[in-house]
Amino acid sequence: MALRTDEWAVLAGGIAAILGVYRYFFLAGKATASAVAGPSGVQEVTVLVKGGYQPRELRVRSGGPVRIIFDRQETDPCSEEVVFPDFAVRRFLPPNRRTAVELTATRPGQFGFTCGMGMLHGTLIVE
Repeated sequence: MALRTDEWAVLAGGIAAILGVYRYFFLAGKATASAVAGPSGVQEVTVLVKGGYQPRELRVRSGGPVRIIFDRQETDPCSEEVVFPDFAVRRFLPPNRRTAVELTATRPGQFGFTCGMGMLHGTLIVE
């Protein structure tokens, strides 16, 4: 039994929707950004906050100060706070503004950070 044109259209739309959901949840924001040291020696990296953290992984060198600029481009209450539990840092992120979070990465490892509700996740990789 052959599919009619309208059935093919529905099938193609369904496949496109599935691929879109897969891309959003499993592929988007997976890139890693490496911090760049400025003239003062502070390593700096910017993270876009819009439906999640982009990028989700940040790489820095051990032993130096780190400044992470969170550029929050939304008003979703879930993203109004960022928490780095291993560094005892909790910072409010005003909507549609850039907020600097400074910490010192003293030892290598992988350290998670989340929103205040624990729904958004990222990783700070210290090498």
